[in-house]
Amino acid sequence: MYKGKKILALIPARGGSKGIPGKNIKSLAGKPLISWTIDAAKQSDYIDHLIVSSDDDNIINTAMEYGCDAPFKRPKHLAQDSSASMDVVMHALGQIEETYDYLLLLQPTSPFRTTSHIDRIIEHTIDTETKVVVSVTQSKKHPAFMYTLEENKLCPVLGHQKQKRRQDMPQVYEHNGALYLADISYLKEVKSYNVDGVGAFLIDPLHSIDLDEPLDWDFAEFLIDKGVFH
Repeated sequence: MYKGKKILALIPARGGSKGIPGKNIKSLAGKPLISWTIDAAKQSDYIDHLIVSSDDDNIINTAMEYGCDAPFKRPKHLAQDSSASMDVVMHALGQIEETYDYLLLLQPTSPFRTTSHIDRIIEHTIDTETKVVVSVTQSKKHPAFMYTLEENKLCPVLGHQKQKRRQDMPQVYEHNGALYLADISYLKEVKSYNVDGVGAFLIDPLHSIDLDEPLDWDFAEFLIDKGVFH
């Protein structure tokens, strides 16, 4: 709880994973990937209840082993490649009888997001009375230097315009998937994290690493081997 506001934290972790098979419980530096997120959340000063939403018994059992609650099992139709994450969120909220003020979504594929990040986004969101705040990372590329392909021809994403030097371009940011915090009443109304007035919580690139492909995993192991994370 922070300033009288109760915080529910949700870890969405389905069983099917094509990029890295079984990644949510795959061992990273000697412990299951999901446990990195559980450990960070359990040390938070403000999270009142930490739960996992999964369709997979192995994931549920692993999460519980590391101290995460699993009050329900996610139905299979919400655990497909095409399943919308907001449907998963709404399902989870519908399964919880106790009342909470804010929902913090913690994807297990962001193992280097820290307890400090968790507590600071909660403080920032409630202190500023912002309805939705998401974590972002400074993007390496400006969209002015990005293109689509049409009949093998480059088409500027922002249309044809005179390009400035990279250092003269305004800085841009991208969602990193590590933290999504929202007022629950508002979230139930808008059913989206992409609405006007969304707040930004900046995280540096290393702590923002998202494990989606095997190369991401290899890089994470490299950083751990080098002592950057442990």
